[in-house]
Amino acid sequence: MDQLDSSIADKLGQRGYRLTPQRLMVLAAIENSDDHVSAEEIYAQVVARYPYVNISTVYRTLELLKELGLVTEIDLGEGRVRYHPVDKGHHHHLVCQKCGAIIDVDESTLARLQDVLLARYNFSASLRHVAIFGTCGKCRQQQ
Repeated sequence: MDQLDSSIADKLGQRGYRLTPQRLMVLAAIENSDDHVSAEEIYAQVVARYPYVNISTVYRTLELLKELGLVTEIDLGEGRVRYHPVDKGHHHHLVCQKCGAIIDVDESTLARLQDVLLARYNFSASLRHVAIFGTCGKCRQQQ
């Protein structure tokens, strides 16, 4: 197992959670991913190195990380939830419903929407990780 210098692992340890080899491998899979990663993708990485791990361990670890606010989850419209470390920054996604392209959008892009929702509807929206579905420019040009 690679040495894991993980802020998520540090935070779990500080809160008294055990850092088992299986849990550390789940954390490594999340933190070493350049993109959002699904539970199934995490499981495939972990089971390749630790064949006795059960996918329920991956799901339990992800649920714990989500409850502790250490990862965010998002549904990008492909039928499964994906995860992203909170420490890697907040951003949003534009998802093309024709070609499946995913475009990352800076968090500040939706700041005005948050202000409008609060002013007009007295609703404080948590817009930390949002997917907006539509059609990308490339697909629109092909129409």
